[in-house]
Amino acid sequence: MSQESRRIARVLLDSPLPQLDRLFDYAVPEELGEVEAGVRVRVPLRTAGRVVDGYVVELATEGDADRPLSEVESIVSPAVVLPERLYRLARRVADRAAGSASDVLRLVIPKRQVRVEKTWSAPEAAAVPDAAQRSAAEDVIARYDGLETLLAEHGRAAVEAIPQLDDGVPGGLVLIAAAAASALSRGESSVLVVPDHRDLDRLLHALERFVPEQSVVRFDSRQTNPDRYRAFLRSLDAAPCIVVGNRSAVYAPLRAGLVAVWDDGDPLLGEPLAPYVHARDAALLRQEQEDSALLFAAHTRSTDVERLVLRGWLNDIRAARRVLPRVVLSTAQELEQPTAQRMPSSAFLSARAAAAEGPVLVQVSRPGFAPSLVCAECRAPARCAHCGGPLGAAHRGAIPVCGWCGRAARAWACPHCSSTQLRLASSGSERTADELGRAFPGIRVIVADAAHPVETVSGRPALVVATRGAEPIADGGYRAVVLLDGARMLQAPDLRVGESCLRWWSNAAALAAPGAPVHLVGVDGPVAKALATWSHGGYARTELEERAPLHMPPAARVALVEGTTAAVSRAIAALEPIGLPTDAVLGPVPVDSDDVPPRVRALVRFEYGAGARVATALRAAVVAEAVSSRRGRARAARIPLAVRLDILDPDL
Repeated sequence: MSQESRRIARVLLDSPLPQLDRLFDYAVPEELGEVEAGVRVRVPLRTAGRVVDGYVVELATEGDADRPLSEVESIVSPAVVLPERLYRLARRVADRAAGSASDVLRLVIPKRQVRVEKTWSAPEAAAVPDAAQRSAAEDVIARYDGLETLLAEHGRAAVEAIPQLDDGVPGGLVLIAAAAASALSRGESSVLVVPDHRDLDRLLHALERFVPEQSVVRFDSRQTNPDRYRAFLRSLDAAPCIVVGNRSAVYAPLRAGLVAVWDDGDPLLGEPLAPYVHARDAALLRQEQEDSALLFAAHTRSTDVERLVLRGWLNDIRAARRVLPRVVLSTAQELEQPTAQRMPSSAFLSARAAAAEGPVLVQVSRPGFAPSLVCAECRAPARCAHCGGPLGAAHRGAIPVCGWCGRAARAWACPHCSSTQLRLASSGSERTADELGRAFPGIRVIVADAAHPVETVSGRPALVVATRGAEPIADGGYRAVVLLDGARMLQAPDLRVGESCLRWWSNAAALAAPGAPVHLVGVDGPVAKALATWSHGGYARTELEERAPLHMPPAARVALVEGTTAAVSRAIAALEPIGLPTDAVLGPVPVDSDDVPPRVRALVRFEYGAGARVATALRAAVVAEAVSSRRGRARAARIPLAVRLDILDPDL
């Protein structure tokens, strides 16, 4: 190397500051020896007067040795933790969401564990399925028309999963496990993403049928830091494997031949940390980058996935032989009965007959005994005198307790009519279990909710009262399923409430034994008909048609902009050159907070074709506000401009 040239490392700083979300050039001193792209380094940040962590993204040779550059201070680790494909994915995801690449990488790259790194040894060869496992996987894939060809050709599909248990596991999870086994047989890695730990455990159980245990890599927030780092290092290795995990597993750094997402409508797949990218959107970007197969499997069809099906971006895959649950809706006479009758006679008699043979599932909307209380005289909601939170009862005759601050309301009095008497306004899982226990004497009652987690129940007679999403799996399936509180669930002030209810009810119906009745109580209308006919795609299409004139997601993209009045106004002004419609911006409106100066919030609706320009403009506004705040123009405010794209449920 000539004296006029020098080695340059382009480094991405691990910093949340938006103005630092770019590559910085640093000189590589000779004493550091060979430096590989993707390693962790420590570099000086002159503007802050300190040393920060970062990743070497690129290496180059610069001929202009006179340009003043700081030098890389040290190499933290020789392990290449940021391969080029992972950086490109993080960059694309961040740019689409107007966020920082370092925020995306923070979700997937664990903290370094020195002992694990020093003792780590990559497997000598990949563990592949044997003949029996391959045959079992092929049998599952053959249940769906055209799926085998689509997987081999790396196609994209929305799959309507068979709503039945298969060896004690929901059929959709068995499907994506079989698809991953098929990819592993071809020497390809897979990424399987599920919403929560219950689905994760069930998927791991399903994989035992199709692949060797050593080929499965678990990405789980419940893992210890050493185990998580060990799993991350395994996913960096060239030997094919199957990564199974929750939402952040979609960024696993392996070269994927298949990416599959189970139940994409579950809100747990939405990332709560910046840049707030849903696992579904990250999977779509990853598939484009790696040209892998892509599956969105679920019992229901989210409007986001249905939009992609209608545009021809996803193939619609269904079972060759559809076996659907037997859904029973409430009759017109039952719908006209007083709301005090929570379980009509038809559902009650069906549940009693089924409970003599095996377990019966009763789904309710809320946990606890009485989640909410009202005044016995005027029926006004009972509120805490200290914080205004709702009052609830832990059991019959208990002292009311605030659901927000936890204070006991021993001397409560209604502020409207001065009455001191309270009335139970709703029934939670525990109160429902108490009532059913008296109505079904001699039958054991099991409560399954967040406070009482239950994974499985035996095939013995029992009543299982579970909140939505907490339903355990019964041995052989439930002999009957009763879905209560449907009307209350549909009253939630949520743009996607119908879509969510259909998903909750369908997932519960899929746990029924073949031919067992599924009673939807007290609900009629489009959602009930979609469940009864199992026409989830049609319901999603109707929802899309109704949202399109309102420019609400997913018919259009929506960005939330929040900050001081001046900052939000400047951000909205930055969008003017894009030429959005005059009604694209909703707000700004004040945000209920104690900040000084007060914050405001605005929503920006835009078409998908304008997404890149909107994201770039809003990101530039965030950087400009951050830089100006540091220089003092907005120092008094101390309220950063916050931008979040792809709001699923817009609410001003």
